[in-house]
Amino acid sequence: MRATTKAEACAPAGGFGRRKVAPRACIVDRKPHLRAFLADALEEFRFITAECGGATELPARLAEHQPDVLVIGSTIDGVEAEAIVDVLVAAGFTGRVLTIAPRESIMSDAIRQHGAARGLQMLPVLATPFSTRSLGASLAPLLPQEPAPEPEIDVAEALKAGWLELWYQRCVDAHSLTPQGAEALLRMRHPNWGVVSPSAFLPDGNDPHFRALSEFVVKRAISDWHYLLDHQGPVDLSINLPVSFVGNDNALDDLAGWIPQHPAFGGLIVEVDAADIVDHLADITEIGRRLRLRNVAIAIDKVGADWPALMHLDTFPFVELKVDRSFVTGCADDRLKRTVCKRIVELAGDYGARCTATGVETRADFQTAHELGFDRVQGYLFGKPMGLKKFARAAHARPVAMHD
Repeated sequence: MRATTKAEACAPAGGFGRRKVAPRACIVDRKPHLRAFLADALEEFRFITAECGGATELPARLAEHQPDVLVIGSTIDGVEAEAIVDVLVAAGFTGRVLTIAPRESIMSDAIRQHGAARGLQMLPVLATPFSTRSLGASLAPLLPQEPAPEPEIDVAEALKAGWLELWYQRCVDAHSLTPQGAEALLRMRHPNWGVVSPSAFLPDGNDPHFRALSEFVVKRAISDWHYLLDHQGPVDLSINLPVSFVGNDNALDDLAGWIPQHPAFGGLIVEVDAADIVDHLADITEIGRRLRLRNVAIAIDKVGADWPALMHLDTFPFVELKVDRSFVTGCADDRLKRTVCKRIVELAGDYGARCTATGVETRADFQTAHELGFDRVQGYLFGKPMGLKKFARAAHARPVAMHD
């Protein structure tokens, strides 16, 4: 019998199904790309999702996944929907059923009435096209009302179980708004808790598993680069690594060995926090010089009030300064923030490096960043971090849409 994890032991008393942790949804639709779209939308609401193509596959999914809501997609016809309802009844399904249809119709009404007559909890039909808001309204009874709890999970457990993945947030040119690469961000997809942010599982720099976690980030980013190459073309990627990794000669040798030799690979950007670089400035400067010869460059991340420490360097092997979001968010209305941003932009220009504004969430902040001369911008205004496949699909959209 499996031992109860610390995360499960700390689960709140109220919740969903037998797990009492996070809501689960099973999506039934004939077309894989529509299932993927619905899964992405549901994960925005913290659902853990599963998929299948029709009634034949459904019993196994119900037994394995135990969903709280069953979503019948728009490509399922009335006859198949009736079979799905019969499967749910036979399985003793006690969750809710959401039917998605192009519009209210005789068929969609019949599906809902048939389910209700068989004792299922049928939600109102969701007509397409629908917005995130309307989907959320349809599922309101199932949505968590409190902030998602974050389980304490040992990173070694996460690595062994294969729960870790990289999500990607694109950077865009501050002038043309065209995509200019993406930053890889670590996420955990826990089987009970859903997507978990790094704050719940990232160890400190002294943890013996930190090296293994850093190696996972590098190897997965390289693997994802090959996937993106096949599905949309080459994409410049950046990853975050601790100073303890880039300061280790053996780790750097391994890193250099993992770099693709593909002619389309333009190089890997490694982001290191500004505070760590300032504390090890001479060593990291030399490391940065050596790495560039191996098609790897260092970007200084989270640059803020410590920017003066980067002045007057004899050599500057860093390719990018990324201004901390705390100085970018709200800069349109804060003179001090604008002043700091302006100084960092000027510093980057003096060294011939590019400068990126992170945490851009409003049009006003974007306009200010544009006026200050930033080369690139990154933030929720241009899209949230997303899983690899969703990022590959979304990257085809040009020009970049702003989402405030």
